[in-house]
Amino acid sequence: MIRLYDYWRSSAAYRLRIALKLSGEDYEREQVDLLSGAHKSPENLTRNPQGLVPTLEIDGHTLTQSISILEYLSETREMGLLADDAAGRARVRALTYAIAMEIHPVCNLSVARFATDHAPELEMQDWMQAFIPRGLAAVEIMLSSAQTGLFCHGDTVSMADICLVPQIYNARRWDIELTPMPTIRRIVDRLEEIPAFAAAHPDRIGPP
Repeated sequence: MIRLYDYWRSSAAYRLRIALKLSGEDYEREQVDLLSGAHKSPENLTRNPQGLVPTLEIDGHTLTQSISILEYLSETREMGLLADDAAGRARVRALTYAIAMEIHPVCNLSVARFATDHAPELEMQDWMQAFIPRGLAAVEIMLSSAQTGLFCHGDTVSMADICLVPQIYNARRWDIELTPMPTIRRIVDRLEEIPAFAAAHPDRIGPP
């Protein structure tokens, strides 16, 4: 049985819920409550030494880091989450990394909490509204390429799309103005109609 160690509002875990739904694989979810500090428990640290979510137990392996896991699922389940050509794969990875390695780490709960704890005049929303829009603005420009189709790269769902939807969930949560990002909004609107994306939404999962 595939087991996903998950938290309902974790962007990284949300990515894997989408991918697993797209793959058609059955899996079990085990919540690791980030707000209560369960991610720092000895049990979670044993399976994920970084003290993070998600962790995925699959095929006899214990895998961490959502982007690495997305590539594993793409390869072992023939999901085609990366393009067929080298240049296309580089573009999909660039879009993916712009979200998962640029926007997400700065807006990680632990980072934002550290910043606001050390700057009492700073609210969590101030932090998010400082960093999410500038990151998404860059992604919007990257998506101005002719290689953008119905989705981030062409007309099939890629790893970049799987990362984009959770990031937009967070943007909406923090009242980020998305009007200046028409391509992102168009793509996300289409993605959110796909059953696998809809089923993975945090509102469908709910808190632990």
